[in-house]
Amino acid sequence: MTAFARESAPLNEGVLTVELRTVNHRYLDCTFKLPDALRVMEPQLRDEAGKALARGKLECLVRLQAHQNNTTAYRIDDQRLADLLQAVDALQTQLREPAPVNALQVLQFPGVYTQAEETNEALQQAASTLFSEALKNLQETRGREGQTLAGLVLDRLSQVEFEVEATRKVLPELREQQKQRLQTRIEALDVDADPGRIEQEMVYLAQRADVDEELDRLDAHISEVRRALKKGGPCGRRLDFLMQELNREANTLSSKSQSSKTTQNAVELKVLIEQMREQIQNIE
Repeated sequence: MTAFARESAPLNEGVLTVELRTVNHRYLDCTFKLPDALRVMEPQLRDEAGKALARGKLECLVRLQAHQNNTTAYRIDDQRLADLLQAVDALQTQLREPAPVNALQVLQFPGVYTQAEETNEALQQAASTLFSEALKNLQETRGREGQTLAGLVLDRLSQVEFEVEATRKVLPELREQQKQRLQTRIEALDVDADPGRIEQEMVYLAQRADVDEELDRLDAHISEVRRALKKGGPCGRRLDFLMQELNREANTLSSKSQSSKTTQNAVELKVLIEQMREQIQNIE
């Protein structure tokens, strides 16, 4: 399901913001973009997301917007800086035309500056809290969307149920019409036909056109869809499977159709099932 959540909190270092986005996906796929000080938290955040979400593509963005007057965010390692400058001086004496080294280049060297340990711990704790709050809001948003989608699916399901019942009602009339057509053709041939043979042919034709099992299975699948939606919780994969089964029965119903009425019903069924399937792709 598509959803978005954002949580922010002011810290001594700056403003920490956690943004979560989800879009439709067959499985759960999580992507994290974290500041360097929070990269160690990715397994923890990934595990928490996996417990809360069953499927979907989750994008998590955590950013820290530092205060402009923040002077405590970084700590210079004086000894490491001195060692680095000494190494630079020694190297420059051996180069013919050494390029000047600026301060930013020096700061990019690993270990020259670090964040205080207690600052990192406080930052990680704040990020964990914000992530949990954002994830909760995301779930609530997805829950509201799920209720809306469930209503749309149930509406289509009622129409499917109507088409199934309409098909079932016309079957006795269609069987009688089929019997009358066969008798009319035999009479038109003006030959003596074996009554037993005629009965066999009628039974054979009735078996070919019999769709009672397909209609019963459609009813069973309809009931299972309703049960899955009523139960709640992650049910998208199960509903997707049920849509495949509904479509299988609708195709069989179409192939066995002996009249334009049942053909029309079968086509309408397939249209409704496809509409439900498209909505179910968005359900967790």
